[in-house]
Order: sequence, then C-alpha cells, then structure tokens
Amino acid sequence: MTEQSNVVTINGQEYNTDSLDDQQKYLISQIRDLQTKAESIRFQLDQVTAAQNVFTNMLIKSLEGEAGEPEAPQAQVS
Repeated sequence: MTEQSNVVTINGQEYNTDSLDDQQKYLISQIRDLQTKAESIRFQLDQVTAAQNVFTNMLIKSLEGEAGEPEAPQAQVS
C-alpha cells in the first residue's frame, strides 16, 4: 500500500480515501499504524543487534586475554 495525499494504492489500483466507506478507512488506519510499529520494531532490533555484537566481541576479547598474556588493569569509572 502506498499513499499520496488522500489516495492509496493497493495492488496497483489507486483509491481516493474520500470515496471509501468507514470500515475501509478504519482498515487503512490500522495498516498505517502497523507499518509505523513495524518500522519502530526494526529500528529497535537494529539497536539490540548492534549492542549484542558489541558485548559478544567484548566477551571474545576477554576470553582471548585469559588464554594469552594477562590484560592490563582497566580504569574504573566512578
């Protein structure tokens, strides 16, 4: 579904929302809201995936440090 002002395109067919009944307008509102939520969830998933990769790499680096030479002491933030 694509949108231009008050026109929606569904399966290649354009529909003026002014000519739709209340149920069809409601369904379009639901679809738009779900599209927004899906975009937000993808955004959050990208953040979670990036953070997970950072923590995984930190763990790998920490474990590699145990197998080799001892790591230098880390500065503490207070």
